[in-house]
Amino acid sequence: MFLGTYTPRMDEKGRLILPAKYRDDLAEGLVLTRGQERCIYVFSTEEFQNVHQQMRQAPLTSRQARDYIRVFLSGASDETPDKQGRITIPSALREYAGLDRDVTVIGAGDRAEIWDSAAWNAYLEEKESEFSSTDEEAIPGIF
Repeated sequence: MFLGTYTPRMDEKGRLILPAKYRDDLAEGLVLTRGQERCIYVFSTEEFQNVHQQMRQAPLTSRQARDYIRVFLSGASDETPDKQGRITIPSALREYAGLDRDVTVIGAGDRAEIWDSAAWNAYLEEKESEFSSTDEEAIPGIF
């Protein structure tokens, strides 16, 4: 499970050192793809296969499902971290997420997310008040 918040810096070649706590889970390979809210989703290869299997359950007759799957999969890139735990984020994904040197990597359970640090801070500031007032219907059975 991916947890926590980390602030590594991306180098001029688009390389990022993965948080140490994530490296074992991602050592054999990972998939980067467009995430919602203009971040990059980071899945282990195994978890990405699970997500893809779930997507395959969507009916081909659903235009919304087809559109989502096209955008999601067309932006996907499989990567293998180097010995230092670095990955290279493709330029198209860096552009999509507005990434520069200052990035924030967060754990989101079954995936990690890579955000532009300013975008993450703005998102978190906006959502923290909503988080405090979330009722049980948002995530049934949790509270």
